[in-house]
Amino acid sequence: MMGSGSWNPKAMRVLLIHQNFPGQYRHLAPALAIRGDQLLALGAPKAPGLEGVPLIRYSLPPEAPTCHGWAADFQTKCVRAQAVAQLAAQCREGGFHPDVVIGHPGWGELLAIKDVFPHVPVLHQLEWVYATEGGDCDFDPEFPLASWESRTRVRLRRAHQLLAFHDLDWAWAPTQWQAASAPAPFRERISVVHEGIDTEAISPDGEAEVQLQRAGLTLRAGDEVLTFAVRNLEPYRGFHTFLRLLPELQRRRPQLQVVVVGGDGVSYGPPPEGGATWRQVLLKELAGQLDLQRLHFVGTVSHPLLHRLFRICRAHAYLSYPFVLSWSLLEAMACGAVVVGSATPPVEEVIRDGDNGYLVEFFDRDAWLDQLEQVLADPEGQRPIASRARQSVVERYDLRSVCLPQQLALVDQVAAIRC
Repeated sequence: MMGSGSWNPKAMRVLLIHQNFPGQYRHLAPALAIRGDQLLALGAPKAPGLEGVPLIRYSLPPEAPTCHGWAADFQTKCVRAQAVAQLAAQCREGGFHPDVVIGHPGWGELLAIKDVFPHVPVLHQLEWVYATEGGDCDFDPEFPLASWESRTRVRLRRAHQLLAFHDLDWAWAPTQWQAASAPAPFRERISVVHEGIDTEAISPDGEAEVQLQRAGLTLRAGDEVLTFAVRNLEPYRGFHTFLRLLPELQRRRPQLQVVVVGGDGVSYGPPPEGGATWRQVLLKELAGQLDLQRLHFVGTVSHPLLHRLFRICRAHAYLSYPFVLSWSLLEAMACGAVVVGSATPPVEEVIRDGDNGYLVEFFDRDAWLDQLEQVLADPEGQRPIASRARQSVVERYDLRSVCLPQQLALVDQVAAIRC
C-alpha cells in the first residue's frame, strides 16, 4: 500500500474503464458513488453496466484489416484503445475532466488514455502478465509450448501490457502471486488489494438444498456431494485432471453425487482440436468408466445457486494452473465448504494445508483420490476445517471490513498523485 498522506478529496470525478463493466469494480463503483464521487464508466458494446453508474459503451468496427498473425492480438488491443480514447475525448470535450482514471489494461483500453488525459493519474487493475516460463503457459506437460513460434506468440501477447507499465502511475492486484507477474522494476508501484467477498451474504446455511430437476434429485447438507465449479470447463482450471479422478472416486464412494458447474467455452486456454468441447473430449476418453447417473453437469448457474451448492457439499475441488485466482474459491470457503485445492501458487496463498483446507499437487492422481476420499468419508471430522476456512476469508478478504476500505483509500491516494 502507498504511504498515508493528509490529502482529503472532495467529490472526485472518477472515470472507470472496463470492457465488461462493472467487472472487478462491482463493489468499488457503488462505494465511490455513495460517498459522493461523480462517476462515469466506459465499456464495450455488451458491458452489462451497473445501476446508478452512467455507462457509455464504445463501438467496435465490424472487422479489422488483415495483418500478420503475430500482430493480430495487438491489433485488437489497438482497436479497443482507439475506441476508448475517442469516447474519452468526447467526454473531455463535453466537460468531464476526471481526477482519477481506474481501468483494466488487459484489453488495451488504457493504451491511449494518457494522451487524452495526460495529467490525470491512472490506477491499473493488474490481473495477470503472461510469461513463457514459471507461470501458466509452461505448467501442464500435456499441453506444452511445443515450438519457438508458440513461445513467441505468448511473448507478443504481453506487448500491450508492457506498454501500459511504462505509463504506470499505480496498479492494484488481488493477490501477491498476480502482483509478482509484473516485471520487477514496476512492482514497487503495485498494491495488493482483493476485490472482496461479501461474507455477510455469502455464508453457511445448514438448511440449504439444491434440486437437480433433470436427475430428479434434491441434495441437502449432509449428503455426500462433491462440487467442482469454474467459468468454463477447461484445463486451465484442472477440468481434465478432475474428471479423470472420478471413475476411481465413484468406485470408492458408491453414494457420491458429483455436481460440475461450468460452461463449454474457453476462458483462457485454447479449445481442443476438431471443434469439440473439453467436456466432450474428456467424456469420450472416459466412455464406459463413469457412472453418469451420479455425475451432474449443470452448466453455468446463478450466484445464489452456486452458493447453495457450496453450502451443501462435503467437499469442493478447486484446481488452477499458476494463474489468476478465482473468486469462486473464496466464495466456497466463505460458505463453509471444505476445499481440496491444487498446490499451485495462487491457491497456496489462500489455503493452509490441513488448517483451512487441503492442498494436493496438481498432477498427483493418487494423492487427490486419497484426500478427497478422506474428506468425503468424515464430514464430522472436517467441521473445524470448514469453520477455519470461513474465518480466514472473513479476516483477510471480507468486502466491507477489509477490502473495500483499502480500495477506497487507494483510489484517494492515487488521485493525489501529481502527474
